[in-house]
Amino acid sequence: MQTRKTAVITGASQGIGAGLTNSFLERGYNVVATSRQVSRSTELNPSDHVARVDGDIADPETAKAVVETALARFGSIDALVNNAGIFFTKPFIDYSIEDYRRLAATNLEGFLHLTQRVVRQMLAQKCGGSIVSITTPMVGRPIAGVNASVAMLTKGGIEAMSKNIAMEYAKEQIRANTVAPGVVDTPLHKDNPKEFLKTLSPMHSISGVQEIADAVLFLTEAPRITGEVLHVDGGAHLGRW
Repeated sequence: MQTRKTAVITGASQGIGAGLTNSFLERGYNVVATSRQVSRSTELNPSDHVARVDGDIADPETAKAVVETALARFGSIDALVNNAGIFFTKPFIDYSIEDYRRLAATNLEGFLHLTQRVVRQMLAQKCGGSIVSITTPMVGRPIAGVNASVAMLTKGGIEAMSKNIAMEYAKEQIRANTVAPGVVDTPLHKDNPKEFLKTLSPMHSISGVQEIADAVLFLTEAPRITGEVLHVDGGAHLGRW
């Protein structure tokens, strides 16, 4: 009898993705971890319960390989965490169509390729499942001076898709939620001054990777929560401070 559930985690080689992978392993899950070079990552805890799949999430072949690996190694897919994403700022009029395509390929198409395959598998298993995707509070609460309009087009798309997926598959017990972190202490911010980053939330604080992992685990295992956006941002989504 299978006791371990299996989670798929994207963008898993460092930062939040590595923290998610390690937290799910500690919680007793099998994990299929994917990113461009996840096989080289030194941030993942060694375990017989983790399978690494290298690939660009924007490539539909990566999604195919991830699902096939999950089923071959562990026999099921019970949870998906869409963590992979890219983000960069520019004045709206300076974003190029190439910028849009790059953002959309990873953030939207990457979500679409893998989530479709995972939902198809969950439907076949008839045991429900969880999808949690990482977005940002800036989808609904822009910050003056942080010019991210086209990046937010893609992150907002993830939030919209998640809510609609939640409704479409509620009767099948497949839940879809999002976690919206504020500033998180990851390599992405290693060159940014901490005191400035703290001003981006009313609690004047920066989240740790474990806080985001805890939020994702909570939603993954919360049987009656679907279509929710869980903000882990020190109150930044509340408005002006």
